Amino acid sequence: MNLFVFGLGYTARHFAERERRRFALIRGSVTETDRAEAIAAETGFAMRASGPETDDPRIPADLADTDVLLVSAPPGKSGDTVLARYRGAIAASRISWIGYLSTIGVYGDQGGAWIDESEPAVPKSGRSKGRLEAEEDWLSLGYEAGKPVHVFRLSGIYGPGRSPITKLREGRSQRIVKAGQVFNRIHVDDIATVLAASIERPRGGAVYNVTDDEPTAPQTVIEHAARLTGLPLPPEVDFETADLSPMARSFYGENKRVRNGLIRDELGVRLAYPTYREGLASLLGDAKG
Repeated sequence: MNLFVFGLGYTARHFAERERRRFALIRGSVTETDRAEAIAAETGFAMRASGPETDDPRIPADLADTDVLLVSAPPGKSGDTVLARYRGAIAASRISWIGYLSTIGVYGDQGGAWIDESEPAVPKSGRSKGRLEAEEDWLSLGYEAGKPVHVFRLSGIYGPGRSPITKLREGRSQRIVKAGQVFNRIHVDDIATVLAASIERPRGGAVYNVTDDEPTAPQTVIEHAARLTGLPLPPEVDFETADLSPMARSFYGENKRVRNGLIRDELGVRLAYPTYREGLASLLGDAKG
C-alpha cells in the first residue's frame, strides 16, 4: 500500500513514522518548500509543498498512485483547500481508505456533560465550524465517489515534545483554575493506534471520538506532572485574570466529557495511555518531554 498525507504535522508524522512498515511508499505535504525538503531529509518520505502559495504539480499523479489518504491539513477561510484542489483526482483514484482528522471542538460547549458520537455537533468557534464543514465535505465526497471516508474527532493532543512536562521544563506552564472546567486529551501514539485499526476495519461514513478515558481539570494534570518531575509547581491563576491568547481563552469556553466507547467496541482499540497518568509517566524519561 502507498500512503499520502496532506498536512504532515505532529500527529500525522508520528503515525507515518510508526506505521512505515505498513506502506511501500509514503508521500506527504506541508505548506512550505523548505519545510518539505527538511522533512524529506529527516524521514525519507517523498515530500511535496502544497499551501496558499505552493502547489506541487506532482500531487495529482501521487494521488492516482495512493491507497491510503490521511488528511491532517486544516481548512482555510474559504473551505477545505485539499478538496478545492484535488477533489477530482481523489475521486478518480484507487484510494481505498480516507481519514480526516477533525476535533471534538465541533461539539461546542456541553456544560460538562458526557457525550458520544450521537451528540449533534454545535460548534461555537469559527475554527470548529470550519472543521465541521470540512467533515461534511469529505463525507460527501465519500458518498459520491464510493470512497470510505472516516472522520476522527481528536481531543487535546500530547506526546513527546508536546506535553505538560515539556511546558514545566521550559518554564511555560500556567496552572489556570476555572471552577468545573475539564479537558479531554489523547496521547499521539494512541491516535496512531486508532488510525491503524481503522485501516484494518474500514467503514465508510464512520465518525470516531479519539480521546482518553478520563476528562480532567487542567490544573490537576499540571500538578501531577510537577510531582513526577520534581519541578516547581506554578502558582494558581484564576481564569478570569489569566494572561491568555484569544484562542487559548476560547478553549475554556467549552466544557464537555467525551466518551470513546466506539473506538473500543468497533475497532478493538485498547489505549496504551487511558489517562494522563500513564501518558505522562511514559514521557518522563523522554528527552523531548
